[in-house]
Amino acid sequence: MGQFFRDRLRRLRDRLVSSPRFQRLAAAHPLTRAKARQRARAMLDLCAGFVYSQVLLACVRLKLLELLLEQPRDVEQIAEKLALSQDAAARLLDAAASLGLVERRGKGRFGLGELGAALIGNPAALALVAHQPMLYADLADPVALLRGDESAEPRLADYWPYSAAENPAALTAEEVAPYSALMAASQPLVAQELLDVYSLRRHKTLLDVGGGEGAFLITAAARAPRLRLMLFDLPSVVERARARLEEAGLSKRASFFSGNFLADPLPKGADVITLIRIVHDHDDASALELLRNVRRALPRDGTLLIIEAMSGVAGAEPLDAYYGFYTLAMGRGEPRTVAEMQKLAKKAGFGRFRLLSNPMPIVASILAARPDPDYHGP
Repeated sequence: MGQFFRDRLRRLRDRLVSSPRFQRLAAAHPLTRAKARQRARAMLDLCAGFVYSQVLLACVRLKLLELLLEQPRDVEQIAEKLALSQDAAARLLDAAASLGLVERRGKGRFGLGELGAALIGNPAALALVAHQPMLYADLADPVALLRGDESAEPRLADYWPYSAAENPAALTAEEVAPYSALMAASQPLVAQELLDVYSLRRHKTLLDVGGGEGAFLITAAARAPRLRLMLFDLPSVVERARARLEEAGLSKRASFFSGNFLADPLPKGADVITLIRIVHDHDDASALELLRNVRRALPRDGTLLIIEAMSGVAGAEPLDAYYGFYTLAMGRGEPRTVAEMQKLAKKAGFGRFRLLSNPMPIVASILAARPDPDYHGP
């Protein structure tokens, strides 16, 4: 009965809010004017969001933010440095100022805005912004993408070679290089979220499954000097990781294992295993197989840490839109709620879960899981 009345009230609300006459009245009345303006701004942001992202991309590609980090400059100086006409530079600066990326400093000069300053201090975010054009191209016709029309040929799937490969382990170093480099560049964002709320010093050995070029292991090693390091990934990726950890002086602490984590057994010996931005790249059947593989590799008192954007987490709601379409363009996977993630992990043999409270869930959420001692599945 309660749900019936809630649904009825929502239908009445929908009819009311969709009425042009009500909208005009709400915009004019002192008690509702602020809400009406807030709703209008939200609608503008939805309609103009693609343009906002293109302004951001232009700033990143032209290195405008780095230029203004050096010192504030006037339009003429900026135009010369960016190889733009003064009219084009002024148009970009006006747009960037409206978004908080730059700000006017008086006497015709521009400096970094608050958002621009935060962005320039985050190389991982800059790498992700530079990567977005492929996704933008795939979203040029979102209806075709949703319907799976043959005319829609997602570019992101080609960039992410694992998604379509029948034998991922056979991918060459050249084929995995672009995506591996992007993941390595953006990894510090996620690593910080985990390591600021979870101490790896309590563990002896860490296995990072799908660990890419080892960027997370390098960060973890600095936080936990006695921690042994293990990495599992495709053969061509492992070679890149081996070189990177050797360069970081960690080769004596690290062991490397190659294979397909959906088909090959994972190495044993770690008391904590991390899956960082891995599970949401796979459908339920593949994700379940991966989690079962992890469960077989963990001791009974081991810990699994799943670190990725999760659906429905307070403060990170827009990620449902972003990752929902990102994984669609990629050709596989989906964002999952914490409850859905736990349900999958429970089927795989995990039974004790804890969602860690981290500072920036919009970057990633962290779900800790322990093996279920009563599990006797595959």
